[in-house]
Amino acid sequence: MAKKLITFGEVMMRLSPPGYTKFSQASSFDIVFGGGEANVGISCGYLGMKAAHVTRFPDNALGKAATQFLRKHWLSTVDVVYGDNMLGKYFLEKGAVHRPSEVIYEREGSAFSLIEPHMVNWKKVLKGADWFHYTGITPAISEGAAQCCLDAIKTANKMGIKVSGDINSRNNMWKYGKTMQEVMPELVKNTDIVLTSNRGIHEIFGLGELGGGFSASAKLLMDKYPRIEKVVGKTRKSISASHQQIQGKMWDGKQFIKAERLDITHVIDRVGTGDAFASGIIYGLLHYKDDMDALNFATAACALKHTVLGDVNMVSVENVTSLMDGDTSGKIKR
Repeated sequence: MAKKLITFGEVMMRLSPPGYTKFSQASSFDIVFGGGEANVGISCGYLGMKAAHVTRFPDNALGKAATQFLRKHWLSTVDVVYGDNMLGKYFLEKGAVHRPSEVIYEREGSAFSLIEPHMVNWKKVLKGADWFHYTGITPAISEGAAQCCLDAIKTANKMGIKVSGDINSRNNMWKYGKTMQEVMPELVKNTDIVLTSNRGIHEIFGLGELGGGFSASAKLLMDKYPRIEKVVGKTRKSISASHQQIQGKMWDGKQFIKAERLDITHVIDRVGTGDAFASGIIYGLLHYKDDMDALNFATAACALKHTVLGDVNMVSVENVTSLMDGDTSGKIKR
């Protein structure tokens, strides 16, 4: 039976000038929908898992369009909540070669930011699930979103459902009177698999050295919060906006392991690559007995997302395992 994943977080409309044109050149925008957690859910859906996303959309045509996008891409929307009028959005100008990408957000006052804990029955939503996933973006959006996320995590704990959190720090997002240092520890101490960076561990929890090693910081985090089973991250080397190198890494409480480094020489779309890595870790840990296999799967999934336009990694298990096995040819599948 297929494993089931539940994700929770905001979904926004993404507007991008066609191709690699700049905002100043644009006379139209290409539209897709995406959000960190939903990207993970959709990616796992393409990998053959059952997946459902919980969010709040405006009760209008844009909310319905976003819902349809999720449904089209293998996500159940049965627990989506509707209300208010605004859909969060962001504008993306894609970089190329030595010119970096630029993102501008418009999400303050969105329907999701106004979500309240009583709007979601987590015991009902999580019934039959194997995994729950959140990111550090959601509790940064509003106090209601933060409390709703904590309720989901604690309910999952009680129901024996594995919880993962992608918690890299985003200082500039916390605008409602609470800091990430105040809010995130309560969520993380109830999380089983933590995806983060050395910087995230230092900035959120005050652990380790800012320029220190990932494994040392990960060990300190696991010592502080014993529920955590694994701390996972990735090393990215940006040779240019069009050329990247990716390598997954993990501290599992006993040893530090690294995946094989993958070279991405022609980046099509970098947005959502971290979410692709997270979906790969979730799939890998649910389907492989060996942590190294899971980490290599996540790294390959992340690398492949760089070749897919939009926020979401629409690749199959076969695509990922083929790259894991060393097939970088890109030959046509007939």
